[in-house]
Amino acid sequence: MRTRPTARQSGFTLVEIAIVLVIIGLLIGGVLKGQELINSAKVKNLAQDFRNIQTIFYAYQDKFRALPGDDGRAPSHVCPSGTPACTTAGNADGVIGGNWDDAATASTESIYFWQHIRFANLATGSTDTTDPGFLPSNGIGGRIGIQSGGAAAPLGVPGSYAICSAGIPGKLVRQLDNTMDDGETSTGSMRAGVTTAGPAVSVASLDDSAVYVACLGF
Repeated sequence: MRTRPTARQSGFTLVEIAIVLVIIGLLIGGVLKGQELINSAKVKNLAQDFRNIQTIFYAYQDKFRALPGDDGRAPSHVCPSGTPACTTAGNADGVIGGNWDDAATASTESIYFWQHIRFANLATGSTDTTDPGFLPSNGIGGRIGIQSGGAAAPLGVPGSYAICSAGIPGKLVRQLDNTMDDGETSTGSMRAGVTTAGPAVSVASLDDSAVYVACLGF
């Protein structure tokens, strides 16, 4: 009498399972590393926004001996020949009046700032305040702006002037502060806060999933 051969049980061996786990681990590690690289690139762009505005600010000051936005002779300095009224002059009091997040229609020096530097060919962008693209944005699409510092400085940042950048996730704010300042978002030249109906308000701790305003004094 012939016996029926025993059927082999199918399944993964320990070696095969180990190989699969290693591959999964490598994939997860690659995804996390890729996200880290993306975040680092975003922080680099955000930091560059702050640096570029400072560079442009000083370039305008060196060229015209006046502050962009506050320049009392801006039309004669930056307007093309034959169009002397292309922009509005500031009051030349040494202060960039207004708030960094003023509306494009506001008649403030913080808005004139963008017209002055763009007409001076120091920055790109629309010079038409009615253009939806007139207001500048940072590297991740949040509003960015400038105003004078001092007692009214947003988030109490030190310095004569303050640049603020909005819509930044908490995780990126921490990295940004490490890049630009002391790594503490409540002290130093760069600070973070939240916006409500009025000026930005400082916060003691940051939530990775929430968005904040980061301001840098200079």
